Amino acid sequence: MATLAELVRYCDQRTRRAAFKDAPGAFNGLQVENNGRVTRIGAAVDAGVVPFQQAVAAGVDFLIVHHGMYWDMPRPLTGAAYERVATLVRGNCALYSNHLPLDGHPEIGNNALLARQLGLKRSRPFLVRDGEAIGCIAASRLSRAALRARLGRHYDRVIAIEHGSATPRAIAFCSGAGNSAVPELLPAGVDTLVTGELREEFFNRAQEEKLNLYLCGHYATEVHAVQALAAELARKFKLPWAFISTGNPL
Repeated sequence: MATLAELVRYCDQRTRRAAFKDAPGAFNGLQVENNGRVTRIGAAVDAGVVPFQQAVAAGVDFLIVHHGMYWDMPRPLTGAAYERVATLVRGNCALYSNHLPLDGHPEIGNNALLARQLGLKRSRPFLVRDGEAIGCIAASRLSRAALRARLGRHYDRVIAIEHGSATPRAIAFCSGAGNSAVPELLPAGVDTLVTGELREEFFNRAQEEKLNLYLCGHYATEVHAVQALAAELARKFKLPWAFISTGNPL
């Protein structure tokens, strides 16, 4: 039986958690502890009462999430905030959150895995923040039609806005929200982006700047890293693991 401290230490080191300055209010790392022992690992994209209930029902006592509970603290533990914590405590389920480190990791990060999913390999960093890359760029010989088709095999809904190169030489990846990525495409020598979601205004910008933008869903593009970390952790500590899917369409 593994200890909670061992799993947290491994996750912190593997993701280089301390090296990343995350969004204001975010808190990466152990957010809620359990009794100190772990028998089953879970992975989910979001913190929430329903995924917590599902995790507890599945016997998970160490849950890894990409979007944790803390973004706008301090928050009183009332209403939904109380129910989240109470569900974890009653179920003896520890909560570990890891946001930007699990986007940018060169091996098990969302963006490296998005590239690999398309048969591409991360070649250089993208979206560098405080010295750490959040996204990545992969060299490519795929036509837009081939890229769109490959994305369609993995994602239920792909929005393709195609005003850039017919056969882009490189593709940038930014899982989740890609609003901050679009302005950095052309300076990085790239006109094609695979992301989760964008603001409405970027349709006009794609026309004006001759960009290819592919939107595959915020949730859908961020299921990869938590699963990869959970699977790796399960192998190392010889524990079972499960993905807690909520079917989020956004």
